[in-house]
Amino acid sequence: MMRLSGIASQLNCLPTAEMWQALRSRFDSCQNKISDEAVEGGVGSACSKKVRNPEQNLRGPWYLASGFLLFWALLFFAVVMPLFYRLPKGLTIEDASKGVFIAERAHNNLYEFDEIGTKVVGSDGNENKTVDYLLGLVAKIQENVLDEFFDIEVDLQEVSGSYIHWTMINKYQGVQNIVIKLTPKNTTSESYLLVNSHFDSKPTSRSAGDAGQMIVAILEVLRVMSTTRQTFRHPIVFLLNGAEENPLQASHGFITQHKWAKNCKGLINLDSAGGGGKEILFQSGPNHSWLMKYYKNYAKHPMATSMAEEIFQTGILPSDTDFSIFVKYGKLIGLDIAQFINGYTYHTKYDRFANIPRESIQNTGENLLSLVRALSNATELDNTAAYATGHAVFFDFLGLYFINYTESTGIILNYSVAGAALILIFVSIWRTASISCVSTGYVLCWFILILVLQVIAFVLGLVLPIAIAYAFDKYGLSLTYFSTPALMIGLYICPSLLGLVLPSYIYLKLQRSDKVPFAHRLQLVLHGHAVVLAILGIGLTLYGLRSAYVVTWTLIFYVVPLVINLLTTLHDRGFSWTGVLKIFQIIPFLYNSYLIYTFVVTLTSMMGRFGRSTNPDLIISALNGLGTILAMGFLIPLVNMFRRPSLIVFSLLIVSALTIYTATSTQIGFPYRPKTNVERVPYLHVRRTFYEYDGTVVKDDSGYLFNFQDRRGPAPLKMSKANLTGLVSIAADCDKIMMCGMPLYDHRWVKNQKQIMWLPREELINPPYVPELELLGKTELGNNTTRVRFKFTINTTDHTSLFIQPFEFVNITNWSFQLEYIGQQTTYHVYFSYGKDSSPLSFFIELPKANGDFQNPLFQLGVSAHFIGNKGDELSQKFAQSFPDYAVLIEWSTSYQRFIF
Repeated sequence: MMRLSGIASQLNCLPTAEMWQALRSRFDSCQNKISDEAVEGGVGSACSKKVRNPEQNLRGPWYLASGFLLFWALLFFAVVMPLFYRLPKGLTIEDASKGVFIAERAHNNLYEFDEIGTKVVGSDGNENKTVDYLLGLVAKIQENVLDEFFDIEVDLQEVSGSYIHWTMINKYQGVQNIVIKLTPKNTTSESYLLVNSHFDSKPTSRSAGDAGQMIVAILEVLRVMSTTRQTFRHPIVFLLNGAEENPLQASHGFITQHKWAKNCKGLINLDSAGGGGKEILFQSGPNHSWLMKYYKNYAKHPMATSMAEEIFQTGILPSDTDFSIFVKYGKLIGLDIAQFINGYTYHTKYDRFANIPRESIQNTGENLLSLVRALSNATELDNTAAYATGHAVFFDFLGLYFINYTESTGIILNYSVAGAALILIFVSIWRTASISCVSTGYVLCWFILILVLQVIAFVLGLVLPIAIAYAFDKYGLSLTYFSTPALMIGLYICPSLLGLVLPSYIYLKLQRSDKVPFAHRLQLVLHGHAVVLAILGIGLTLYGLRSAYVVTWTLIFYVVPLVINLLTTLHDRGFSWTGVLKIFQIIPFLYNSYLIYTFVVTLTSMMGRFGRSTNPDLIISALNGLGTILAMGFLIPLVNMFRRPSLIVFSLLIVSALTIYTATSTQIGFPYRPKTNVERVPYLHVRRTFYEYDGTVVKDDSGYLFNFQDRRGPAPLKMSKANLTGLVSIAADCDKIMMCGMPLYDHRWVKNQKQIMWLPREELINPPYVPELELLGKTELGNNTTRVRFKFTINTTDHTSLFIQPFEFVNITNWSFQLEYIGQQTTYHVYFSYGKDSSPLSFFIELPKANGDFQNPLFQLGVSAHFIGNKGDELSQKFAQSFPDYAVLIEWSTSYQRFIF
């Protein structure tokens, strides 16, 4: 064992071509020394007299290797893809009985909802037309309520408030909620179930997907619940909120101020980052794993994964939902569910009724109706604190079955499976040594090298796709897969497969020892991959990630066939062990490819709005690499069962090379397509006016302010008719001028400020009006007059940002906004918007100064007023028309004034 330890300690890196001969000589020496020893288990000389079966080294014909890989590809396209996109039949009014969800009725409502047009907070479309339309639908439902079973109350809430959201104060005024409470007769429960979604939209969007389809689904569930002879335990509050995109204002107004809010204990939140397919449960709880039991038992079309929950809660994705507001300010627990397919239309003018099939609404509606019925009868809502049992591990298998267990159970399972795998692999090594007439130490000696090679294979399987992504981005070719996702096969999946198979291919090609049959050497390769997964699973569990379940369940379906093979003679009979393995690998292959495909579908469209600072290809390539490792890690080495596995290696190289050529040299690799895969181009028509302390104007100019949404930025547009000559980054100004001297729209624009670009325009822009900031008073306070209060009022637009920056040695100590925000930023950002109430914004600011000298500048104040929906003057409209048809413009006029007080 001393000699083995010395040899193993030298195997910490992959031998190079020059080192291989030396390593081989060393291992030959190891073989000679160890093989002279008695074989463990007492088989010694008797084993040495056995005649080895030559069939143990027989390999299949070379052409079956391609058929082997083709089988798994066909399995994906024949099983995973159809089940991923499978939707139930959309029921019509004629063919459905009472008490069920009717998609046709909801779909018809969605058509009329879409016809209203855009629904930006503060617009007539949102505050009047949409509210009136939805109240009309609610009134029709009220007319048919079973009065002997239910009471129904409707409240139109108009609410104002503010809170700190990320890096800004989010202040709202007169935003609206339509709130409906359905109460069963004679109920004594004071715990309500809240069902929420939103009807407002982003500029240019008609919001059929985000989230009109959810609104009409909620109303259909309300109709069914109120017209069906049934009973349930808890009242249900249906919240149709009118300011989610602003962001998350109406939900905050409801949960902090509405008369029914304090009774809401459970939540089903519905949102969308796409539309037209299934919806996914991507957040639950928090800390209430029992909710997953209800989802498992009552969701008719389950789709969920706790991996999505962990990814979303990192904050790396450019999205948020009302769920976070309800949890933070209302201490609610519940389910966060969202549409995610076809995210290319999200927040664009193409988010239309035509993209939402009836079947998609049926899928959402059936799930929602069943969950509402179940949770409105949940005894756990009576006292949710008593059921805080920790987080849950949850996932669906191809939408056919749902699996869930508690986080503590998951930890035990992860460690148990990893431990069992390590023990069984040692037993297999011992068994291999026994039937090969060598010592266990001899096999362990080679297994150490194999393990190192499999670590390298794992790394290569992940790194090679990432390296290609890095190279593409370096040459300005990111997002080549954006409109042609099939390119990922050659760009990322084939290189990952190549990385996984290459180390074992080289090892099996060069390792010539006949003491261990080839079939068992191949089995040792798979054991090496299993050890890597076991160590990874233990590491992820120690780190506290519930997503370790993916590794554990992948490993389970290697451990089980290994047990079967060890309990039978299949383990010892050539390649016979591969039969059981391949059968069991069907399940992890289907699940892992399904899981990763879900993330690829979700995130690929998001990469079009991920910003310029991050290379999105690194995310997509890593995702593809990880999926390939999980789905094919135990399968791709099996190509060595066949003769000439080099043909597979070269085929993977050829496919990758052809794909790279196609992506870089043809139109197929261009990311954008009109209507379906668009480039998002948000920009503002800006009029800037800078006032000095004495009121004189020191700058008065105009231009277009671009906040490009994807990695390629303005590069694709420079080949179009749009004249972007003079476009420059504003980053240099951001360190010298408050908020770069620009009318940054909201917290996302502020966060992205150094990536924003400015295109000067000679002719001044005249916005619809310029808000007038009025200084109502400047009052010195305190006995020693060491503080001064400025009081302002401004009659501004329904979307305005205020930027406040004290000068050096001056601090704000009091103001009209959240006091806890003071000191959190060097430049304060107050985002203000209003719905029905357009009254002026009034506020005060107090600043101290030790010497009491308030005759010098104390702070800067920027007023960024946005006229959403205004297309600008003739020159601006002509400029907009020059953009290519694959560019979706999100633009409006903006006034920016900088004052010094």
